[in-house]
Amino acid sequence: MNKKKIINDPLYGFIHIRSDLVFDIISHPWFQRLRNIKQLGVTDLVYPGAVHTRFQHALGAMSLMERVLDQLRFKGIEISDEEHEAARLAVLLHDIGHGPFSHALENSLLPGIRHESISYLLMNEMNDQLGGALDLALKIFRNSYSRRFFHQLVSSQLDIDRLDYLNRDCFFCGVEEGHIGVDRILLMLNVHKDQLVVQERGIYSIENFLNARRFMYWQVYLHKTTVAAERMLVNLIKRAQALLRAGEHVAGSPTLQRFLANSYTLDDLRTNRDVLHAFAALDDHDIWGAIKQWRYHDDRILSLLASMLIERRLFTIRLGQEPIRKSTVEAIRTAISAQYQTLRADASYLFAYGSVTNEAYTEGEKINILTRSGELLDIAQASDLPNIRALSKIVKKNYLCWPKDVSLKIAN
Repeated sequence: MNKKKIINDPLYGFIHIRSDLVFDIISHPWFQRLRNIKQLGVTDLVYPGAVHTRFQHALGAMSLMERVLDQLRFKGIEISDEEHEAARLAVLLHDIGHGPFSHALENSLLPGIRHESISYLLMNEMNDQLGGALDLALKIFRNSYSRRFFHQLVSSQLDIDRLDYLNRDCFFCGVEEGHIGVDRILLMLNVHKDQLVVQERGIYSIENFLNARRFMYWQVYLHKTTVAAERMLVNLIKRAQALLRAGEHVAGSPTLQRFLANSYTLDDLRTNRDVLHAFAALDDHDIWGAIKQWRYHDDRILSLLASMLIERRLFTIRLGQEPIRKSTVEAIRTAISAQYQTLRADASYLFAYGSVTNEAYTEGEKINILTRSGELLDIAQASDLPNIRALSKIVKKNYLCWPKDVSLKIAN
């Protein structure tokens, strides 16, 4: 079978599958599952074009990794064919542990377990299936390989993952302000004393990258309507879990019902392959298929939330710097309880409050600029823009969201 294939990507053109191993990984059911997990969860309820998938993102990241490694070779950095392929595989598989709706449900189906941990477990499983072919890719992924710049390309403040998702997300959302100069950034990357660095003449591209990242967080990833839709989805899953664990019938695929009925730990995933394999079968379709059935459930709250999501009758939301007062929360709870004739305890499923944060640059994890004199400077020091240092400040905003048919006067 000819495994040297070409995939047409809307951002980068033709992506070449150059090895049998890469082809086999892409063909694996766990990787193909990423076709059915949207990159941005429920963001398409705000930006209709945001229906691209983790599958597309993973392929795009692999393509960018290939380009940057070729550039580094051109600059005299010695990279073996084995390292080249392993780095491409590490970034190709970096998101394979994502569950349905990506980050939106990351703490709902498997509370407290990050998708990176699941990615690592699935990569280990695939490595066993492939007779150790992913040994080096796993070392790069977990940062145990001696040449640390490979891991920095996979996971850092200027990694291939971020370069692709910023470029891809702004493209599909149609948000021009999030555009970054990916081509120039790749050309400006280099390796100095085993560290990933940016050549000094690329500093303006990095400034734009950091500003674009900050913009995309507030305008897309943390858009207030997206936050409201995500909280509705989370509350819906919580309600389904509560009903199922109380002994009520809740429709859904057998795999979804399993994760609604049980609270699995990371140790469960490590020691029980059946649990890990079951999670690797879940995707967005399990959730949407269940939601379409839940709208007809006898439980009024489950039915209401499911109908509201399907019909895009989203919570209204207040997002700002001021803390949410306890008196406001209780007023909302009372109003919802009266409006929908529910118990006060059950009213909590019909509103949400909390905070979101945006930190565009973490100075503890530096983006190093290599000056012409050979000095390494943090981008916050090297830049002549005062706002770059300001981007390292964590910006926190508080939100409160509730059904639109509950009087606004109650929330003010």
